[in-house]
Amino acid sequence: MEILGYILSLLIGVSLGLIGSGGSILAVPILVYLFGVTPQSATTHSLFIVGITSLIATYKHQRLGNLRVKEAVIFAVPSLIVLLLTRKFLLPAIPETIFQSGNFILTKHTLIMIVFSVLMIIAALSMVRKKSVPKTGGVSWAQLVLVGSGVGLVTGFLGAGGGFLIVPALLFYARLDLKAAIATSVFIITTNSLIGFAGDLINGVHFDKILLIKVSSMAIIGMFLGIAVSKKIDGKKLKPIFGWFVLIMGVFIILK
Repeated sequence: MEILGYILSLLIGVSLGLIGSGGSILAVPILVYLFGVTPQSATTHSLFIVGITSLIATYKHQRLGNLRVKEAVIFAVPSLIVLLLTRKFLLPAIPETIFQSGNFILTKHTLIMIVFSVLMIIAALSMVRKKSVPKTGGVSWAQLVLVGSGVGLVTGFLGAGGGFLIVPALLFYARLDLKAAIATSVFIITTNSLIGFAGDLINGVHFDKILLIKVSSMAIIGMFLGIAVSKKIDGKKLKPIFGWFVLIMGVFIILK
């Protein structure tokens, strides 16, 4: 199962390099089901894996001139604040056993995976559906701040970078083109993920260093593949295919 896990880890980077999202949506299930990591611990591992991969992707996109720093900062600041508060106070406050009735027990780990699977299905549907981006109107900074706060909550609770929320928000509210939205998304994901991981370190959360190095290495290789493919194939054409894959994984987790 671990060999399959390392192979699928390539897709974490491919997704980030190609469409600027989807890395953590793959990382958490891979860590839980193929490497046997607990869901809460998987969120910590995911923050580092996605963060370090996105960092290199950000550098590559910056060299290509696609990064929009102003929009990234306005989005990232409220996102970071909410993320750190979530990791520090909300996540630890959830009891290990949330609900019990007879033989049915809803644990904290189960809740994380249920919420994550629902999020995967929503993300998949957003990738599959064709959306038109408004061509007129000014930048909506208030909506960027609001969506940024929501992404911080998602990242903090699930260890998910939230790229599937960030990219559409930058397209619709910051009026960026697709390449700029993808580049700015990976920058925001980098900031959220690595600072979130640093917060976990400060809070004394334990993690598997060897696993991080191995999975991160595969994801980075995948990221270079994703960026290379993006130069030859329109990411909009591959996005629905990836969406169907994520949808199948989300349904699998619910059934599991």
